[in-house]
Amino acid sequence: MSETKTGAPDSTPAAGDEDLGAAGSQLSTAPAEDAPNLPSLGVIGWVRWFWRQLTSMRVALLLLLLLSLGAIPGSLIPQTGIDETKVAEFRKAHETLAPIYDKLGLFNVYSSVWFSAIYILLFVSLIGCIVPRTWQFVGQLRGRPPGAPKRLTRLPAYTTWRTDAEPEQVREAALALLKKRRFRAHLTGDAVAAEKGYLREVGNLAFHIALIVMLIAFAWGQLFKSEGNKLVVEGDGFSNTLTQYDDFKSGSLFTQDDLDPFSFNLKNFTGTYEASGPNKGTPRIYKADLSYSVGADGKNKKTTVEVNEPLEIGDSKVYLVSHGYAPVITIRDGKGNVVYRDAVPLLPLDGNVTSTGAIKVMDGYRNAKGEREQLGFQAFFLPTYVKGNELASQFPALLNPVINLEAYHGDLGVDAGIPQSVYQLNKKNLKGFKDAKGAQVRENLKPGETMKLPNGAGTVTFEKEIKEWAGFQVARQPGSGWALAGSLAAIFGLAASLFIQRRRVWVRAATGSDGVTVVEMAGLGRSESAKVPEELGDLAGILYEQAPGAPDAEDDPAESEASPDPQVVPAEGAEK
Repeated sequence: MSETKTGAPDSTPAAGDEDLGAAGSQLSTAPAEDAPNLPSLGVIGWVRWFWRQLTSMRVALLLLLLLSLGAIPGSLIPQTGIDETKVAEFRKAHETLAPIYDKLGLFNVYSSVWFSAIYILLFVSLIGCIVPRTWQFVGQLRGRPPGAPKRLTRLPAYTTWRTDAEPEQVREAALALLKKRRFRAHLTGDAVAAEKGYLREVGNLAFHIALIVMLIAFAWGQLFKSEGNKLVVEGDGFSNTLTQYDDFKSGSLFTQDDLDPFSFNLKNFTGTYEASGPNKGTPRIYKADLSYSVGADGKNKKTTVEVNEPLEIGDSKVYLVSHGYAPVITIRDGKGNVVYRDAVPLLPLDGNVTSTGAIKVMDGYRNAKGEREQLGFQAFFLPTYVKGNELASQFPALLNPVINLEAYHGDLGVDAGIPQSVYQLNKKNLKGFKDAKGAQVRENLKPGETMKLPNGAGTVTFEKEIKEWAGFQVARQPGSGWALAGSLAAIFGLAASLFIQRRRVWVRAATGSDGVTVVEMAGLGRSESAKVPEELGDLAGILYEQAPGAPDAEDDPAESEASPDPQVVPAEGAEK
C-alpha cells in the first residue's frame, strides 16, 4: 500500500534555514527589514542611512498619513485661493487666531512650505522605493524558479508516495501538469521547480506607480488649474477672457495665455418644475441653449448645456450651475427722459427663486432742480406672489411675478474708487425718497406697472418682459484624466496584491533504496494560507493518477489499488 505523509512537523521555515537555500528566498520584492545599523562613516554614511529610511515603506505610509492630516485644515479653514471674502471675515471674527494661522500658512494650506515639503518627500520616497523593486522584479522574471531544497519535509505543505513509474516519466508528467496550470516550471536535477503568482508583485508595483501618477496629476492640476464664474442674461454673451468673469481663481503657474479662445451667447434658458406632490417646485427641465464659436474666426455652432452635461471646448468645460430672473426696468427723470433701461439680474435666496438685488443709475439723471444725482433701488422679486405673504415666492416659475422697489437718491459711492458688489446697495451716502406721510417710498409692481417718485423726481416702470439668466462655471483642470487613470490602476493593483498569492511548488522523483520511485511534492507560499495545501493536493491528485502508488511487498495488490489519492494537510499554524 502506498505511503502518504501529510503535513510537515515544522512550521514555515525560518529565513535563515540552510536546508531551504534559495527556495526560502523572498517571495516579494519588498526590502528585507534588517535591524538598524547606524553608520559611522561620516557624512556619506549618514546620507545613505537617511536615504534608506526615506525610501522605506514605513516612512512612505507615515508621509501619506501626514498628507491626509495636512489636508484637514485646508477643508475646515477658509482658503485665500478659493474665497478671499470668507478669509477676510474670518480675520475680523478671530483677531487672535488669524495671525497664528498666517504664520502657519493655514489660509493657504496647499501652497504652504510644510505641505509642499510633505508632498515632495512622499513623491521621492515612492520613487526611491519603486525603482529598485522594479529592477529586482525584472530580474526575477528573467530568472528561473529556485531549485528544490534538500528536505522538502520542512515545507508547510508536503505529500509523498511510492510508484512503479520511472522517475523521468514522473518528472515529465509533473512538468507538463504545472505548465498547463500556468506555472513557470523547469527541470533542475531530480526535481521540477515551479512558481506562480507574479501578478501579485505586478499589482503591488502598479499600485505604487499609480500613486506617483496621481501625485503628479494632482500637482499639475493645482498649478495650472483655472475656474471662473459668469452670470449671463438671455440675449447676452461671454468671451473667455479674464475681464469677462465675475470672479476668477487659478493655480500659481497659470497664465492668461492658457485660456482656451472661445465665446458663446445665451439664446434661451428653459426651466420647468413639478407643479404638485411632495416634489413640488423641483426642476424637471433645466437647460441653456447656446450658440458658440472657437477662436477668432470660428463658425457659430448651437448646443444645449444641462446640469452635469457641460460644453467641452479644448481643456475647458462650461457647466450650468445656477439660474434666476432679470426683470426689465425702465427709469425716467422728471422730464420723461429715459435714463436707464436694462434687464436687472437678481440673485435667488431660496429654492422658489425668491430674489434680491440692486438697481443703480450712475449717470445721466437730474432731479427736479436740474442737479446731477444718482439713484438706487433695493429690489425684491417674487416669481409667484401670493397676497398676504410678501416675504417669499410660493413657486419658482413666473405664475404671478411681483417686484418690490425701495427708492433712494444721492451718492452711490461708485466714484470713490472702492469696489462694490453690483447686487448690493451702499446706503451710506443715500437718502430715501419720502412720501406725503414722511415714510420711505416702497411699492409692489406687477409687469407693466409704473411707480412715480415724489416731487416730480421721475418714474420707474416694471416692463412686461422678464428675462432669465443662467450662471456658468468655466473650469479648466489639466491632469484630471491622468488622475482618474491612476485611481483605477491603484484599485486594480491593490486588488491584485491582496487577492493573488505568490507560491512555489516542487516535485521530486527519485529511485529509492528498494528500487521503487519515491515521489515528493511540497509547496511554499509568501504567507501561511490554506490555499497552498489545497492547490498542492489538487496537483498531487492529478499526478497520482498518472503515477499511481506502488504496492508494498507485504501488502495485497488489491488493497493497493483501493488506496486513496494522496491528501495534503497544512502544517501546524497554517489557516484552516
